[in-house]
Amino acid sequence: MRRRTRKPGTPAPARGRMLLAGLVAIALAACTADSPDAAFERYLARLSRTLAVASPDIAGPAVAGMPPPRELHRALAAGSLDTLDFLALSGCEVQITIGKRNSSLGRMARDSQRLLLELEYLQLAPACIAYQRGRGETALANTLEQAWLQKRRQLPAAIYNATLGSSEYREFWQQPAFPAADYPANTGSAVIASLEMINHHARRWLAGDFSADNLEFELLLGEAATGDGGALLQALAAQSAALAAANRMLAQRMARGPLCSASIRPVAADILANVIRKFFIGDIQPRAAALNRRYHELLLPIEALEQLLGDALPPAYVVWAGQRDARLSELALAPRRHVESLQSIQQPCPPNKGAPDDSGAPRRPAGAL
Repeated sequence: MRRRTRKPGTPAPARGRMLLAGLVAIALAACTADSPDAAFERYLARLSRTLAVASPDIAGPAVAGMPPPRELHRALAAGSLDTLDFLALSGCEVQITIGKRNSSLGRMARDSQRLLLELEYLQLAPACIAYQRGRGETALANTLEQAWLQKRRQLPAAIYNATLGSSEYREFWQQPAFPAADYPANTGSAVIASLEMINHHARRWLAGDFSADNLEFELLLGEAATGDGGALLQALAAQSAALAAANRMLAQRMARGPLCSASIRPVAADILANVIRKFFIGDIQPRAAALNRRYHELLLPIEALEQLLGDALPPAYVVWAGQRDARLSELALAPRRHVESLQSIQQPCPPNKGAPDDSGAPRRPAGAL
């Protein structure tokens, strides 16, 4: 059999590596071209050229993080169940619950698991209290009842520790190290549905319905941890910083005098209108609107739970939440403030007649050669 020989040239493995590198480069270039940063850079560059002003540096967005976890945790007073005679509860279903709570694993349990144990006690203890009173065990019944009343009073704080004060909700507000170029288009409704369901359970528990599905609750918390509160803050801060830079450019141009007069509309005014339409309205505003929608969608269930647990929130959380809300409100106004700046610089420009394109060349009438 005649053996085929490879023609001289690039070896096959090397060609494969070159092809792979080329595909990666194309993918990276595509991501960069479509990223929000690229859209802002294009817009600022066009404004700079149109207004004949230097493009300023974009100030890095500063977003404050949450206080340390120890400042956000509510300490709950220990009850009298720790010293209770476990054997004296024979015949009560709540005996198992107290045993789990008093075990070494129970004492080291996460706040979510401690909440579920407290709910289990609140649900099962009344039957045991009645049973012990019927047996004449008044002292034991009173101990169980006092523990029930204490856990009922502490329930809002226990719910807070397991939700708003938990590591999962902290992850919700964690800012990503590498922002996604397609945010918020890459988000969905699963996180919001989980937050709303957690709120639903919290309302039930506070109203006296103490039933709980342990696995479901842990899964809901896990979904909440994947939320994009931090990504939202980061994206709004970056958008605000870029539009603030654009506003400084507009203010710098207006400091030299009006762009137009009541009777004269310079070519720059027509170019500016095209830049606004193509690079701000076309490229930036759709994402700004999506960010605004995501802002209201995400904050609604978070703020609802904060209001529900208002008296149980520790001071550090109240201060941070107030600063967070003020910061988000301020950042969300950035597109509107930029529109106001654009309107100011275009006053009192007369109507556009035959506006040029972005190159500065006047548009030809329809049918002209």
